[in-house]
Amino acid sequence: MRELILIVDDEPDITAALEFALQREGFETAVAHTGAEAVTLALRAPPALILLDLMLPDMPGTEVFRRLRSDTGTAQTPIVMVTARGDEIDRIVGFELGADDYIIKPFSTRELVLRVRAVLRRVQPDGARPEQLEMGPYTIDLGAHRVWSHGTEVDLTTIEFKLLATLAERTGRVQSRQTLLEDVWDIKAAIETRTVDTHVKRLRQKVGDDGSWIQTVRGIGYRLAEPRKS
Repeated sequence: MRELILIVDDEPDITAALEFALQREGFETAVAHTGAEAVTLALRAPPALILLDLMLPDMPGTEVFRRLRSDTGTAQTPIVMVTARGDEIDRIVGFELGADDYIIKPFSTRELVLRVRAVLRRVQPDGARPEQLEMGPYTIDLGAHRVWSHGTEVDLTTIEFKLLATLAERTGRVQSRQTLLEDVWDIKAAIETRTVDTHVKRLRQKVGDDGSWIQTVRGIGYRLAEPRKS
């Protein structure tokens, strides 16, 4: 069965180009030109991934994002924001909302297809690994993509979980931002991005006081220290 990609954009030329590029690569596509239409289509038939323009005629793309994330049927659906707004603050807002990637117009359709595939690979089950990792007060279930802290489950997004699992499997070893981009986001290009920093910040907030076990190594990246049981 071909994976369905929902394209949300009010510019016909862009949607036509994206449909052609994605269908050529074996994807099935659906198009929504408004935010309301996007929500309706996504809830009716949840896609494998959503390409979401932030500037829509009826509502902001961020509102569409929130509505989709609040519904159980689309809460875990990968969403890639596509926008002409390339300011750093816009990208940070997008990632803080939980976007899986952020693409700025104009873009290469070939690059977009590659990044779509990269996001889809990230959310698919990994190969054989240990079922669980015990890290101080944490239990990380790699197969179920669930984390418990002091016996209470921590609600993490797909990317946050993979970031934590990647650091946990390499406890004590420094991971550069570029390494994390490649291994967690599957982005291999040498690009400047605060994606890693933004997600580490959110991960620290979610794990509460134990967030200090995710250590910043200035000028390099991050390292996970063995947390102490309390």
